[in-house]
Amino acid sequence: MGHIKEEKIVLVSGRFNVVHPGHLRLLRFAKECGGRLIVAVESDRLAGNAAHVPDHLRLEGVACNSYVDEAFLIDSPVDEIIKKLRPDLVVKGKEHENRNNPEKAILDSYGGELLFSSGETVFSSLDLMRQEFSEAGSKTIKLPHEYLKRNKIGKTQLAQLCKSFSKLRVVVVGDLIVDEYITCQPLGMSQEDPTIVVTPIDSSRFVGGAGIVAAHAAGLGAKVDFVSVSGMDASRDFAIEKLTEYNVGTIILEDKSRPTTLKQRYRCNGKSMLRVSHLHQGAISLELQKKIISELAIIMKDVDLLVFSDFNYGCLPQTMVELVICLAKENNVMLAADSQSSSQFGDISRFRGMDLITPTEREARLAVRNQEDGLVVLAEKLQQLSNAKHILLKLAEEGLLVQTWRDIENGTNTTDQVPALNSNPKDVAGAGDSLLIVSSLAMASGASIWEAGCLGSMAAAIQVGRVGNTPLQLEQLLSEISA
Repeated sequence: MGHIKEEKIVLVSGRFNVVHPGHLRLLRFAKECGGRLIVAVESDRLAGNAAHVPDHLRLEGVACNSYVDEAFLIDSPVDEIIKKLRPDLVVKGKEHENRNNPEKAILDSYGGELLFSSGETVFSSLDLMRQEFSEAGSKTIKLPHEYLKRNKIGKTQLAQLCKSFSKLRVVVVGDLIVDEYITCQPLGMSQEDPTIVVTPIDSSRFVGGAGIVAAHAAGLGAKVDFVSVSGMDASRDFAIEKLTEYNVGTIILEDKSRPTTLKQRYRCNGKSMLRVSHLHQGAISLELQKKIISELAIIMKDVDLLVFSDFNYGCLPQTMVELVICLAKENNVMLAADSQSSSQFGDISRFRGMDLITPTEREARLAVRNQEDGLVVLAEKLQQLSNAKHILLKLAEEGLLVQTWRDIENGTNTTDQVPALNSNPKDVAGAGDSLLIVSSLAMASGASIWEAGCLGSMAAAIQVGRVGNTPLQLEQLLSEISA
């Protein structure tokens, strides 16, 4: 360019249909590599059919990012841009490392460098942090207006989908959990050893696990049956009483070898200090598996949606899962699954051929054994491994990555992101359960994956705005849509 560079120039190029968290991680990494980050966005002509958003909007989405110093459209291959710009570094996603990279020869010719990275898995966007200081008012849930506009979704059609939930018959199969929140008053530090001392002053119990997934569906108007196992104890009695109150049909088989899973959370001043879990993680017996299959065979002919809500405590052995999947497909039942791996280990990919799966990023990486690739590549690999039609990849405070096959025959897919919709979460427990069931109900009612992702995110935003698992109500969802 004929001038002396006072700071390193880093170049990133791409289409950037939607600037999702995977892009943010890449841009953050690139910014940290040098002083000035320049992003080249492919024009509509250059991107061709791969451009799903007009180039001026794609450019705007990149240019307003806080990591980017300069962004412009390119109408010729990036190789030519590199020859003219002569950046010190070109950064590409990790998925390109073992492919042909023509940029390298050009960079080598003048001493430039090609780096591959998808950014850090642990990520906190500067833009997201700034949002906390810019938001005003007491309302903490906001509709994703840009997402709705991008996908041509109107409030009326979202409301109509929600009202259609009452036409569905749903079966939820999975682990029953009772959650107990024990509110404590801090007394101080022990004088004998460095231990914080508290005294319990109140206790509240909630149905959790797959049970609350079923309760959410009933609260939203669907006719629901919940199939699970439990111990023979007070927690079982409490759960059955509450589920009956929530209008959930229960088929809960007794297992003498285990207690009903009970998770106790000790909280002080609105924060969780400790969780104690009373559980047994061994697989249920073959006899119980056969009983569950028999119960499902009786009701499956009239079912619209079957949801696996797996907490990996033994209720869903693989052999039984495969038999249930076959039974559902024989009856043209839509299938959705979630398999949690927080304090335990699970594998979402074992639920093969689902219409929808909703893993966290960690759960997806565990399934495909991949800690390096970017989010879109990660979702693609999980999609191929699990043969799932649609994936909602949960990214905590970064929101939701929506991944679907656009053309199954040609293997091409498309991606979008729903941002986190609640700026002031109180209790994140249960967010994934509400997202799973609402997005599944939406799809069973005829929604597109884009509509389902939006409604599921809204349900999660409602759930994290309160402490403890209580069933969602249709009125709550409709109220947020109309706000």
